[in-house]
Order: sequence, then C-alpha cells, then structure tokens
Amino acid sequence: MGQNAYFVRAGTDRYLPTEHVSGAWNTAEQHFSPLGGLIAHVIESHSAGRGLLLSRISFDILGRLPMVECRVEVETLRPGRTIELVEARVFAEDRMVVRARAWLLAPGDTSEVAGGAAGPLPAPEGLKQRQMSSLWPGGYIASLDVRPVGEPGRGRGTAWLTTGVELVQGEQTGPVASYVALVDTANGVAVRQAPTEWMFPNVDLTVHLHRRPEGPWVGLDTRVVFGPEGLGLTSTVLHDRLGEVGTAEQCLTVRPLS
Repeated sequence: MGQNAYFVRAGTDRYLPTEHVSGAWNTAEQHFSPLGGLIAHVIESHSAGRGLLLSRISFDILGRLPMVECRVEVETLRPGRTIELVEARVFAEDRMVVRARAWLLAPGDTSEVAGGAAGPLPAPEGLKQRQMSSLWPGGYIASLDVRPVGEPGRGRGTAWLTTGVELVQGEQTGPVASYVALVDTANGVAVRQAPTEWMFPNVDLTVHLHRRPEGPWVGLDTRVVFGPEGLGLTSTVLHDRLGEVGTAEQCLTVRPLS
C-alpha cells in the first residue's frame, strides 16, 4: 500500500521519496517540486525559534534527481538578528544534486505602508478540474488537484493547485514549505510546446515572497518565453486566496526531442 506523503523520514537528515514524487520528464526521477518543499521544510526547521520569515529561496538543480533516499545538509552562512542566510545541500547516490540558499528576515509591523500587490484571482471553488496527467506523466502530477482560471494559451496560463498528500509523513509542515512544494509546477501549467516534442526542464527555481502565503491553494499566474538560442524563462506571479504573495522564476534549457 502506498504512502500518502511525498517523503518518508529515513533518519535524522535522510528522506525517502514515495511514488507521489515521480515525473514529469522521467518517471524514474523525482519531480523537483516536492523536493523544493522538503528543502524549505528543512530550512524552516533549522531556523525555528528565531522568529524570522523566509523572504527568498533559490534552488540550483545540479543534475538528475533519482528516486532514491536523499540526505539534506543545512547550515547558517550568515547569522543575524534581523537578516540570516541559510544554505541547504541535497545529496543522492553520493553526489550533490541540489544547492539552495534562503534569506530569512526579521518581521515588523509595516501594515501602514503595505500595498502594490495584485488582487485575488477568482476562487478555485466552482472552477473545473483539469487532468494534467494527460499531458505530464508521473505520480507528482497525478497527486494534484488543478483548477485553471480561464483557458490557457500558448505559454500563458493561470491555475490553482492543491494536494491531499502531506510533504513528510507524520510531520507538521509550515505554510511556506507546503506552498513552495507546489511552485515548481509552474513550468507545466503554461506550456509553449508539447513536451512529447520538446524538452524544456528548468535548472533552477527562485521564489521571492513579500508576505507569508496561506494555503492550501497555490495560485500560479504564469508566462513562458522561449528564446532563439536554446534558453527559456518561466515567470510566475504567486497568489493565495488574499492575492499576490510574491514571484517565481525558472530558467529553462530548451531542446527538441529526437
């Protein structure tokens, strides 16, 4: 019987991916999105009790992500009372596969000057569910409830996502890590070309937040651009029910499938 979690803890710093992590370019590899959420969870746990808020997390994906047990190292590179820089490194099969850095900032009451963010998207309730598994294989995509906002266009789409799968089996996950765990899906909700004919995997993901998101729904307002020399960019305005919470960027390597 399968687990209703993306990862199962296998030790102090070790995690085993379940079938819900597989895909999308290769079902024998991990989809990065849940792993990104796991890294955010580890970083938040590392900095727990400091009273700091995650403002930016940037992931560099250094190679293929096999469906095997992974080890996550975390350390504080720049400690501080108002700003802190934390780095996490993920190892699989004795090699580093992801390096991530996060800035955490001290909170303060800035409600008097808050403004500039986009308003709410149409609520996900009542929107028709989209079966993305017809386009993308793997257990991760199959684990999602996807509700498009309007009809997607070529390289342009807006959608709500949520999941009933917990991030780490039996562990309480904070709202930021749970949110980040779905953000890498952005590269698949607004495709420019059929993934059966072209590859456009992302080699990084950078998430900037101007406030803490509130789950369980993640809103992705996404635009994808392919350049003429094999480079691409997926740009997303991130939403929760209250409106915009930040942005995400993914750089793509674009190449035809033989």
